[in-house]
Amino acid sequence: MTTDRSVPSHIAIVMDGNGRWANRRYMPRVAGHKQGVDALHRCVKACVERGVQVLTVFAFSSENWERPADEVSGLIELLAKALAREVAQLSKDGVRIHFVGERDSLSDGLKQGFEQAESATAHNSRLIFNICFNYGGRWDVAQAASKLAVQGKIINVENLNTVMSLAHVADPDLVIRTGGEQRMSNFLLWQAAYSELYFSDKLWPDFDEFALDEAISEFKLRERRFGKTSEQIQFENTK
Repeated sequence: MTTDRSVPSHIAIVMDGNGRWANRRYMPRVAGHKQGVDALHRCVKACVERGVQVLTVFAFSSENWERPADEVSGLIELLAKALAREVAQLSKDGVRIHFVGERDSLSDGLKQGFEQAESATAHNSRLIFNICFNYGGRWDVAQAASKLAVQGKIINVENLNTVMSLAHVADPDLVIRTGGEQRMSNFLLWQAAYSELYFSDKLWPDFDEFALDEAISEFKLRERRFGKTSEQIQFENTK
């Protein structure tokens, strides 16, 4: 069987398991999210080192507002601190930050932080780092269709692709979900139509560069057909 043995250009991750990680240690859930930030730091560094071009992570879904208020406020505080602490180093490492999601309902301070992080890293091109915050896949499709309607354009696949929230990058090659769950949870429903899916039993705070390498190794064994047959793919690869 012919396989694609290149490193995935675009990796997307559902970072699941922070709360369970904390619960198993009789710690508050926010402590798990703090460890999750450290895991994300390691993951970004590993992606840069391995030549991944785009990393997209699910940081906060549009449904996460339904969580306990203290957990939500703790998450937002963690994000604000991480931005203040990490952006300068990320910029030095050649990382360009994009925040993806609905912003109108966010606080002015949070929106300002997003804009500053994006502006400070706008010149970088080594890794595009998309942080999905207040994001949902259904929202993404709806907002794209709404934009086309306002513009008076036909709502079709080609036009929708130009106004989706991740229109600035190619679709993910590999979607990883940690924490043992096997569902998309409203993440990149449009963009992941032909992504390879990889589910890890590791809780997100325990996901390290070795776990990332395992996911990439599995990806290299996959045959990506995009609706074609194996015979067609094999023939194309011999040209």
